[in-house]
Amino acid sequence: MGVEVLGYLIFAAAMVGTPGPANMVLLSAGARFGLRRALPFVGGVLLGKQLIIWPIGFGLMEMAGRAPMVFVVLKWVSVVYILWLAWRIAGSRINATKQTKIPGFLAGLIVHPLNPKAWAMVTVGFTSFVADGTPTFTATATIALILMSVQLVLHPLWTLGGQAIAARMAGQKSEKYLMWTLAALTVASVLLVLAKGG
Repeated sequence: MGVEVLGYLIFAAAMVGTPGPANMVLLSAGARFGLRRALPFVGGVLLGKQLIIWPIGFGLMEMAGRAPMVFVVLKWVSVVYILWLAWRIAGSRINATKQTKIPGFLAGLIVHPLNPKAWAMVTVGFTSFVADGTPTFTATATIALILMSVQLVLHPLWTLGGQAIAARMAGQKSEKYLMWTLAALTVASVLLVLAKGG
């Protein structure tokens, strides 16, 4: 009984480390504000995944079998939210002035609950890496700690990546094309996740 820790750690690192809606938003936040100014947002993104993990661990997936429309609605709310984020990214510029509102902790907190990729990686954790008979709290806490550990390393790195890109492109003619590209990648990432999910 228990959780296959090493296997899920490798899976989680691959999922959290690769492009997806949350990472594109973190990259964009880093490009616009830098890691230091975006830290509350990054912290919100990191903790937001816990809002998925614990309900799934304590039976949310059973509800999906009884009320599948809830998850269909969630999927399309997610699409609308990510498109809205992409639109905001496209119209923004690197190193926004202090008058520009920096997304804060609460804005970050809802990124993962509205991110289909996050739901997929958590669900796979419980369905593929937890042995039958494992106590619910043990399984949920283990999945939660593994994902948080990986996020603590990789989320700031994505944000720093945006900051590094910004340092090279701020104020140049190519800046607006960079922001449009980040927006397009954000949309493409969520559409790809949705396509794989059916």
